Amino acid sequence: MDNTRTLFFTGKGGVGKTSLSCATGLALAEAGKRVLIVSTDPASNLDEVLGTALGQSPTAVAGAPGLFALNIDPEAAAHDYKERMVGPYRGILPAAAIASMEEQFSGACTVEIAAFDEFAKLLGDPAATAAFDHVIFDTAPTGHTLRLLTLPSAWTDFIASSTGGASCLGPLAGLEKQKALYAATVAQLADPAITTVVLVARPEVAALREAERTRRELAELGVANLRLALNGVFAAGDSDDAIARAMERRGAEALATMPAGLAGLPRRQIPFLPGGTVGLAALRLMLGSAEEPAEAPCAPAGTLPPGLAPLVDGLEAMGNGVIMTMGKGGVGKTTLAAAIAVALAGRGHAVTLSTTDPAAHVAAALEGGMANLTVARIDPEAEVESYRDEVLAKAGSGLDAAGRAMLEEDLRSPCTEEIAVFRAFARTVEEGRDRFVILDTAPTGHTILLLDAAEAYHREVMRTQADMPDSVRQLLPRLRDPAFTRILIVTLAEATPVHEAERLQDDLARAGIKPYAWVINQSLLASGTTHPVLARRGRYEMAFIRKVADHLAPRAALVAWQAETPVGTKGLAALLAGG
Repeated sequence: MDNTRTLFFTGKGGVGKTSLSCATGLALAEAGKRVLIVSTDPASNLDEVLGTALGQSPTAVAGAPGLFALNIDPEAAAHDYKERMVGPYRGILPAAAIASMEEQFSGACTVEIAAFDEFAKLLGDPAATAAFDHVIFDTAPTGHTLRLLTLPSAWTDFIASSTGGASCLGPLAGLEKQKALYAATVAQLADPAITTVVLVARPEVAALREAERTRRELAELGVANLRLALNGVFAAGDSDDAIARAMERRGAEALATMPAGLAGLPRRQIPFLPGGTVGLAALRLMLGSAEEPAEAPCAPAGTLPPGLAPLVDGLEAMGNGVIMTMGKGGVGKTTLAAAIAVALAGRGHAVTLSTTDPAAHVAAALEGGMANLTVARIDPEAEVESYRDEVLAKAGSGLDAAGRAMLEEDLRSPCTEEIAVFRAFARTVEEGRDRFVILDTAPTGHTILLLDAAEAYHREVMRTQADMPDSVRQLLPRLRDPAFTRILIVTLAEATPVHEAERLQDDLARAGIKPYAWVINQSLLASGTTHPVLARRGRYEMAFIRKVADHLAPRAALVAWQAETPVGTKGLAALLAGG
């Protein structure tokens, strides 16, 4: 695979973007290049994969001369950005004016702009990375990545069309000065001599579908120098093990139906690795620069956690309320949410299955409807349009032409989407008063931002008793009420997903929310496979299953890797029965 100076790795959550970006960076460094790896993911695990504690400036990776890495911390970037905008006016403007400015620079919109500001400095300013031969961006899951990539045009267009004065322009105030930098960023992204975008996928239908959607949308942005990396390709050999044959077959079927646009890209295949991809030795294995080490002896697994059925029995006892699946992207939250929804609907309960994840495919998991089950999705575009109409009807009716034009301009701000989607989330949670609402939530970083927004909205409502829907007013108390909301943390029996889920549980605790249970999904140990490679992977899982069951989870369920893809109501019911 040709390596331009700048490389982006993107794809559906959990496909191995971080591991592959780190493996590529390590290979380039070991070839004598100076390489910088940058994570723009708010839920980054770059530190863990590289085995080095990282900050917001380039840090040398231990054991890899020439390799450096950094994390763009969105919260820290937002704090610095806010202070750059407000700081010069402290001691000059009245305290009330400073407080008003600080309020404008609060919230998720500022976090996103600030993170992009840091990203643009690295990509658009050659001096910022002049010390490196290659800069590799390990990007966030696809939905966030696409938003990040469209921001140069989105914010530039918005600034160009703005005449000023709109209330939501606070976070944008600093961007006017950055036009040249953002123009350079756009040019860098679209220049095939400088930038390559690597679409990372696994040989799975959902991951390939996401990669194709990314390919099309990047092409619309003028980014055409694309490559495909297929990670975790498994070959069963001459084994007659049912799980091994099924894994090979499912991978082959997914690749056979790969969209033509994706199939036409230059590609590289990375084999399935039984021992995980954390640490430099594992990264060398990914790209074939080292041999698999001998397997260390491991302790017996002991009693494994039960399957999904007892967990669903406990959830059913609620009678109604909200069940949320949360966790790192790619762990199977959508499938498990759909399986629980099908089980509860099959037992005669009224159920709504919905998602706040822009990259989720709950309808595809079901492949058809069933009695008692309603499938919905929070559509950002529809929610923004509805919110704009509502605000214009209420606040715009008494304005003159100039005032209405200013209001419409305010509502064109990307900040509007955050508010509109938040309100829709609150409405969906409210439905749990008289039915089950199963929410397949976005990947961890986005979910925490959503809960932080709930906290911020709750404080504001308590302070002002503003004209807000009751669903918004009641949201955080409902999320904190274990009799109304039950959180299921979904993970895999691997290092990074478990550590990520542990951080999520800590974040939830700080928000006053305690998870109901953990679900360890897609376990090869629980599948009973005897294939040497897959059985080795199963033994690798033991330590992580024990950590979850014995130390982290109030209650745990273990779901086996399924020989048949769990889609459709029958497939999802089988997932429950086989758990």
